[in-house]
Amino acid sequence: MRRTVWTGRTGGGERTRTSRVDDFREFAGARTNQLFRSASLLTGGDTHLAEDLVQETLGRMYALWGRVARIDNPAGYAQTVLVRTFLTHQRRRSATERPCGEIPEPAQVPGDDVDLRIALLDALGRLPAKDRAVVVLRYWEDRSVEETADAMHVSSAAVRTRSVRALAKLRDQLGGRFAELANR
Repeated sequence: MRRTVWTGRTGGGERTRTSRVDDFREFAGARTNQLFRSASLLTGGDTHLAEDLVQETLGRMYALWGRVARIDNPAGYAQTVLVRTFLTHQRRRSATERPCGEIPEPAQVPGDDVDLRIALLDALGRLPAKDRAVVVLRYWEDRSVEETADAMHVSSAAVRTRSVRALAKLRDQLGGRFAELANR
């Protein structure tokens, strides 16, 4: 098999495509390990990102390989392309995302007790619908007795009676557990 030497031209005419491809393969084979080591250092040991950066660098180098005769040091230029590719990647918004094997627990807001909320929601769910509506309107939405009565189309006395009964049912359902959860 006849190999052409990298001269930029063959016999006064343009180089053949096969010699261009062969020259690039030779260059890539000789430089890939060094580019990968540099990329691994740039990425802080992320070998997957390093492989992606080397692949993109070699792709960019191949695109301009026909003009490489004008480049004094193709290996040095490949290093420059690698660094620029890395910096471009770092500027992207998604560059700071990191995959992980487990979904992290959501951060808890101070004073936000999940166990207490779950216990309250469970107990609230056991109340009859009208009692639950009174508790939500009066104590969750902080409405007055009259506003709650208007919203439910009942009298103010009915709202007061239902709220007393609903709170008693909640205390019975939660028992001593409510005091234990609330005092954490």
